[in-house]
Amino acid sequence: MPDDRKPAFASNITADDVAAEAGVSRWTVNRAFRKDASISPKSLEKVRIVAERLGYVPDLRAASLASDRSNLVALLIDDFANPHKLVMMERLTRILRREGWDILLVNTLDRNDAGHALLNASQRRVDAVILIGIQFDDEVLDTALHARRFRKLIIFARTSRNPNTISIAVDDVHAMREIANYVHERGYRRPLFLAGPRTSSAHLLRKETFVDYWRQHFGSEPETISVAAYDPDLAAGVVETALVNRNKTTLPDILVCENDALAIGATDFIRHKLGLRIPQDIAITGFDDVPQAEGANYRLTTYRQPLTEMTEYLVKVLSNEEERDFDRLFQGRLVIRESA
Repeated sequence: MPDDRKPAFASNITADDVAAEAGVSRWTVNRAFRKDASISPKSLEKVRIVAERLGYVPDLRAASLASDRSNLVALLIDDFANPHKLVMMERLTRILRREGWDILLVNTLDRNDAGHALLNASQRRVDAVILIGIQFDDEVLDTALHARRFRKLIIFARTSRNPNTISIAVDDVHAMREIANYVHERGYRRPLFLAGPRTSSAHLLRKETFVDYWRQHFGSEPETISVAAYDPDLAAGVVETALVNRNKTTLPDILVCENDALAIGATDFIRHKLGLRIPQDIAITGFDDVPQAEGANYRLTTYRQPLTEMTEYLVKVLSNEEERDFDRLFQGRLVIRESA
């Protein structure tokens, strides 16, 4: 006699099949696969066991159409030469998935691509768009906000002047004042600030804060140079142009770098091309505390962003239906190592 039961690998297993096998209603099956749904532990276990045996996978797209939420966020990221982006991406994806959020990951290549990616995300029924990058200026943000179908546009690890976005970031002013004060107290008097690209909306305030501090305490303008991207190789090239033909007595005594990617590139050039010692000849500070910063090659004095705390707050923002100001700045901590 043929066995009419569906095999476990069948692609057409439905919630009704699971309900019949488990002896529960179809709605109980649907609730079993929704985050925070009201269902008894006994029914949940029964449904999960039957679903696994039959090979049932819920249709998340159909479930989202029946709700006003998709539990899907678009994560737009650029600047992969910056190692801190990988750290942020790991923390965000891990905590978001743990809290029941699915992620659409998009690598944006340049400013034009950023605008296209934002518009594309708005057509995919995502609940929110999270931006981690430097390509999102006011024009791009305004275009996306005008056409959007998502509830929230979140700038992560930067601050935005756009009133229709949510900024979740470290307090750059507080952090940079702490770094500047440390540089001051350690006796450095010829700093060179190595900045990253200037952006018009999703902006860092590190260069401005350091320059203001130095003016207030010494009445002089610290030397500054900038790099077009947070790329260690580009940073090495810019530092070479600034330092290579200078007399040793006119060199800066410390490079204050806007982030660790720039500090890593500067360190490699100063140590291996100029043949100078760190910190005896030139000290270096960074910002972010990427994994390489702790390694024996760099031992970088830097500022650690509280990424876990920032991401957990982001999850709360995603789950909150209120219309209010969710902008928030976080304080990290200065990590002192041998580079300065």
